[in-house]
Amino acid sequence: MTAAPLEALLAGLASGEVEVVDLTHTLCPDFPVIVLPPEFGQCQPFRIEEVSRYDHRGPAWYWNNISMSEHAGTHFDAPAHWISGRHLPANTVDQLPVRDVVGPAVVLDFSTECAGDPDFVLTRAHVEAWEAAHGPIPPRAWVLFRTDWSKKVGTPDYVGLREDGAHSPGPDAGAIEYLVRERGIIGFGTETVGTDAGQGGHFSPPYPAHFILHGAGRYGLQCLANLDRLPPRGAVVIAAPLKIRQGSGSPLRVLALVPASPQVPS
Repeated sequence: MTAAPLEALLAGLASGEVEVVDLTHTLCPDFPVIVLPPEFGQCQPFRIEEVSRYDHRGPAWYWNNISMSEHAGTHFDAPAHWISGRHLPANTVDQLPVRDVVGPAVVLDFSTECAGDPDFVLTRAHVEAWEAAHGPIPPRAWVLFRTDWSKKVGTPDYVGLREDGAHSPGPDAGAIEYLVRERGIIGFGTETVGTDAGQGGHFSPPYPAHFILHGAGRYGLQCLANLDRLPPRGAVVIAAPLKIRQGSGSPLRVLALVPASPQVPS
C-alpha cells in the first residue's frame, strides 16, 4: 500500500475540498446529563476546578482538575455499558479495536417529524424509506439519527423531563435489529442524552438501542451536535473515546470529514 490515499486526504484538507465538522458539544458544568429514577445511582455532570493560572499557585502555567461521569456531555458507549454486552470480548473502551473508531456515516434526517412529536419513534419502515431515497446503508457505518434535538440544549425540552419521565425521540427494537443484523452497522448516534427514546424503558425490550447494540458488540454516541451540517451519506466519522481502563464509555470529541459544499458564484 502506498501513501497516496493519505496524501489525497491531506491535499483535500489543505485545499478545503474536505471540511472538518465538529459534532461535539462543549463540556461545561451546565451541560445536562441523563436523570435516572432516584433509587438508582446518578450520572455526575462535568466539574472543573482551577489549579493555577499564572499566579502564586503556578506562576507560568494554567491548568484545571476535572471530574465527570463517563457518560457526560458528548460521549461514547462501549458494549460493557449494558448488561447484554457484559461478557463480550474487548467490550470496554480500552480494549476496542481502534479501527472501529473511524468509519463512514449516514444521517437519517427525521427532524421535521420530531419537531411535531417529542416522542417520535424511529422504526424499520422509516429506515427502509430512507434507503429507498438514498441507497442501502453500507456495512460498518455509523448511523446518525438527526432530530435537531441538539438545538434544544439550554432549555428544559432537551432532556424533556415530566412527571412520567423523559420525552425525547429514539428508535424501536425493529429499527435497531435491522441496522445491526441486516446492515451490519458499527454504531448508532443521537443528538439526545441517550441512544434510546426518553420513554424507551417502556419498550420491548426495555431500552432497545442499548440492549441490542451493546449485546451485538456495537457502540453508541450521544449528545451529538451539527448533524444538520452533514450530508445524508458520504461523511467519515472519527469517534475515539478516552482509553480508560475497563471503561464503560467516555466523553470524546467527535469529528466528521465531509466533502465541502460547492460555492455558488455571486
